Amino acid sequence: ISNIENRKFIALDISRKNYLSWVLDVKLYFSAKKLRHTIDEDNAASHEERVTALIFLRHHIDDGLKYEYLTVENSLKLWQNLNDMFDHLKAVVLPKALNDWSQLRFQDFKTVSEYNSTLFKIVS
Repeated sequence: ISNIENRKFIALDISRKNYLSWVLDVKLYFSAKKLRHTIDEDNAASHEERVTALIFLRHHIDDGLKYEYLTVENSLKLWQNLNDMFDHLKAVVLPKALNDWSQLRFQDFKTVSEYNSTLFKIVS
């Protein structure tokens, strides 16, 4: 649990703006720390692994969400609750990104840098 006090990336915002990138960050971090199985269904994680994952998740969510899920004591349950609350964003974000992509035209930008910036926003 060393350095768990330091945030590894931006916490999940209660406004839902960064949910998709937050999910990817958590999955990557848990994979690197060999904790990914703690957020998978029917896992055989040890109590210590679950607690470590729970502490990490709670440390990387907005304070409002912490209070909402104050009684959740299982990393998988917290992960599922957050997923249930925010996962519908995929259905909203993807169509918007596809529309933005289809409307993107190089000639609408003054510089290549502006075009690239807009392109990377759509892709992310």
